[in-house]
Amino acid sequence: MSSEVKVPTLGESVTEATIGEWLKKPGEAVALDEPVASLETDKVAVEVPAPVAGVMGEYRFAVGDTVEVGTIIAMIEDGIPAAGAEPVTERTQPPIEPASRSMPPAAAEASDSATTLSPAVRRAVLEHGIDPSVVKGTGKDGRLTKEDVLAAAQAKKSDDAPATVAAESPAAAQGSGRGEERVKMTRLRQTIAKRLKSAQDTAALLTTFNDVDMSAVIAARNQYKDLFEKKHGVRLGFMGFFAKAACLALKDIPAVNAQIDGEEIVYHNYVDISVAVSAPNGLVVPVVRDADKLSFAGIEKAIAEYGAKAREGTLTMEDMKGGTFTISNGGVFGSLMSTPIINPPQSAVLGLHRIEDRPVVVGGEIVIRPMMYLALSYDHRLIDGREAVTALKIIKDAIEDPTRLLIDL
Repeated sequence: MSSEVKVPTLGESVTEATIGEWLKKPGEAVALDEPVASLETDKVAVEVPAPVAGVMGEYRFAVGDTVEVGTIIAMIEDGIPAAGAEPVTERTQPPIEPASRSMPPAAAEASDSATTLSPAVRRAVLEHGIDPSVVKGTGKDGRLTKEDVLAAAQAKKSDDAPATVAAESPAAAQGSGRGEERVKMTRLRQTIAKRLKSAQDTAALLTTFNDVDMSAVIAARNQYKDLFEKKHGVRLGFMGFFAKAACLALKDIPAVNAQIDGEEIVYHNYVDISVAVSAPNGLVVPVVRDADKLSFAGIEKAIAEYGAKAREGTLTMEDMKGGTFTISNGGVFGSLMSTPIINPPQSAVLGLHRIEDRPVVVGGEIVIRPMMYLALSYDHRLIDGREAVTALKIIKDAIEDPTRLLIDL
């Protein structure tokens, strides 16, 4: 007897997804509710659980195919898997990517395990000539992430330079250095592109800048970080300070926390902060809800949990839903300054950047201080320049004097 594996409900307004990877091969044993496939939607990756226990049957779609909610994508058969069972038809194999033709011996020997990797990880394995079976995965259930493969590639490069040369494409080996590879954009990347372009086309975008002396926050963090982590079980980062500072600004300047809906302005009496997080598939923005009511520990715990889920690819639709204001930290990648784009339908986004020692004038003297550039991009249709500048100044003042965060000033 066979049981159908169907595309589950994906969330409000989401009707289709793309097959991201198959987590079980035909012939393998499957437990009840065990993930058998991963789907990529407009916003997140969604795992498809097995409806029954049994043996993985035939795939009805290949990696990269688009499927709608309720579509039967595979079958699960009754019985016990045969020893060493492998897919019996060419149809069950994920499509071979062009780069695999130049796969080095180490990666070729691990091709069976590579078929269970996500497309991004598989490309990294093939590109760098890494044997995935010898790399320890840090993702969910020990799965490999792209970062794991890149770290292994870097270690390999430093230990064995000739092996790196062997992993190059034929074009590079011939000295041309002009190889190309075409990779279809993931559904998430396509959505990111559409939303960012839509923001530019719809909103009247403008950015105001300021810089902030990070001395006081750095001193407070250094003084209390060990006690904080011991008590709350999470590290004290800079994002907690900026989230609380943003809450002060949004309370005083409500337009920055509002949005345009047709011919109306919607003002929110709560603060749900979208925190931009880098995931293997692209930038995602999970929401820290009621940030204005959370403690520093509550904010840091929420951000840490979202960061882990983003790396593991387990963020849900609910994690991403809503948000009234966004904070994006390009400084973790070394950015000195940028003009972030708002996350529609929100009307403003705060961009953080790297901290670096710079000479500044304090009390008539030139001193060296750890400085950061701040950028607030906003929709000028709703937010006036005075309001935007004032909001950014409130954030700056709160970071330079964290006591303001305690006395709500």
